[in-house]
Amino acid sequence: MGKDNITVVSEFILMGVTDHTELQAPLFGLFLIIYLISLMGNLGMIILTTVDPRLQTPMYFFLKHLAVTDLGYSTSVGPKMLVNFVVDQNTISFNLCATQLAFFLVFIVSELFILSAMSYDRYVAICKPLLYTVIMSQRVCWVLVAVPYLYCTFVSLLVTIKIFTLSFCGYNVISHFYCDSLPLLSLLCSDTHEVELIILILAAFDLISSLLIVLISYLLILIAILRMNSAEGRRKAFSTCGSHLIVVIVFYGTLIFMYVQPNSSHSFDTDKVASIFYTLVIPMLNPLIYSLRNKDVKYALQRTLNNLCKLFSLGFHKI
Repeated sequence: MGKDNITVVSEFILMGVTDHTELQAPLFGLFLIIYLISLMGNLGMIILTTVDPRLQTPMYFFLKHLAVTDLGYSTSVGPKMLVNFVVDQNTISFNLCATQLAFFLVFIVSELFILSAMSYDRYVAICKPLLYTVIMSQRVCWVLVAVPYLYCTFVSLLVTIKIFTLSFCGYNVISHFYCDSLPLLSLLCSDTHEVELIILILAAFDLISSLLIVLISYLLILIAILRMNSAEGRRKAFSTCGSHLIVVIVFYGTLIFMYVQPNSSHSFDTDKVASIFYTLVIPMLNPLIYSLRNKDVKYALQRTLNNLCKLFSLGFHKI
């Protein structure tokens, strides 16, 4: 296509979740509730694991960063999606679309590596309990989250810059409710083979490498549990990694369903349902899974609320 035929795209139109007008209001209400629960749950987890001295352990350090990534990618998508339910035309500017894609990629890919770091932490806790504090030192914990954040920022910038420096054809309707890489590629006039190859290689590396760490960690954990003589020891070991295992299965299961389907069985509606699940539902579920299954988190929440009540009552009496 010649340069004369290329129209400069200044904004995109998002197709949204549904084109059925009668569903707009109930879906807006449902997704608003989901996003608010996710926001409160993840913010609460970040605050609790920061202020409560009993939660200053490697496990809760990783849990805090899991909450950061959940909050990050749900917020990069959620508010804009909610706004699109109540406006006449679901438009997003060129720069905001690029920003949304960049932030979404940083946090969604970071979550993969945070989950794999958490599985390694559980492996050390169960298989090498006497060396746990030495192996999982504060420095090691920071390396296990800082390296993924830096790498994911590089991946995000590489993919976003590659896509948004290519030429768009003028057709600006994105077949999705947010700016994702695959729907954007279909709008490009330029040769997309290079960027498609980059996305494929990076996605395969990120998914396989992080999943491999999780699988190896849990295989070693399972072997260690089967070697335990006491039933109480086995029960404690299972309860230690139960919440994390649920989160891993749900998150990886959704991503694999989304990206490993053959093209022939891909449909816009099933992709949207899967996308809604991992962009909004999973960030809501993660803090609920950890708080409902974890006594330490429950007690920390009670202590924090009691301390807040005391502060308020002291302030009230002074007035």
